Amino acid sequence: MPELPEVETTRRGIEPHVAGRTLTAVTVREPRLRWPVDARVAELRDKRIVGLRRRAKYLLMDLGDLNLGIHLGMSGTLRVVPAETPLRKHDHIDLHLDSGRLLRFNDPRRFGALLYLTDALTHPLLANLGPEPLDQDFSGGWLYRRSRGRRVSVKSFIMDNATVVGVGNIYAQESLFLAGIHPSRPAGRISEARYQRLALAIRSVLAKAIEAGGTTLRDFTSADGQPGYFAQQLLVYGRAGEPCPQCAEPLRGGRHGQRSTVYCPRCQR
Repeated sequence: MPELPEVETTRRGIEPHVAGRTLTAVTVREPRLRWPVDARVAELRDKRIVGLRRRAKYLLMDLGDLNLGIHLGMSGTLRVVPAETPLRKHDHIDLHLDSGRLLRFNDPRRFGALLYLTDALTHPLLANLGPEPLDQDFSGGWLYRRSRGRRVSVKSFIMDNATVVGVGNIYAQESLFLAGIHPSRPAGRISEARYQRLALAIRSVLAKAIEAGGTTLRDFTSADGQPGYFAQQLLVYGRAGEPCPQCAEPLRGGRHGQRSTVYCPRCQR
């Protein structure tokens, strides 16, 4: 599944081609996505695209009086292509631009979404999200205060979008390793000082992933057709049994909250 860096990479790749353009029409070939595509989407005409921003894993296309919310789901991709580009299997939606190009949404598994949002920030899917991990509102103090009395594991805690958005399985493991925190430690039993280190680690890991173009995942390629390269820099994810890059102890792997987890039993406490 594309995580926050992949979605941000997609936004940065696409925005120069859509911001300031006019959305002239929308072709919906398959409305049966994760949620049915609102019939009003196909009726959109002559809408200026003010900009394209990201909230958590949602891309929000600002059309002035409304937003189109795009979620890539498990396998969705967006490409900017010439209007005459032949259709591929699973090309479900085309957003027609006045440049003569299309913003084409492809989603083999149909777990993605295209949402018609009259007020994006109050929509139930967006209203209760936590802070962005790279914004000033996110800090170790925020994590510490929110974690008090919580028995849930710290890994599950930071993967909760109500705590902070966009810290998926890959980046949770990497951040906890850098902060020296065991993934199964109860969130409410971690000091503020350690949460300060964790917040810094989350910022660092995500910023590097965005800069590198997103992690290479089987179902993701960036807007220009090139895969991301951050996977080459991962310290623990997918490396169970290999030596820890800090102490050489074999990294341990297992299931944690039904998700794979790799950690160092010596460096993470």
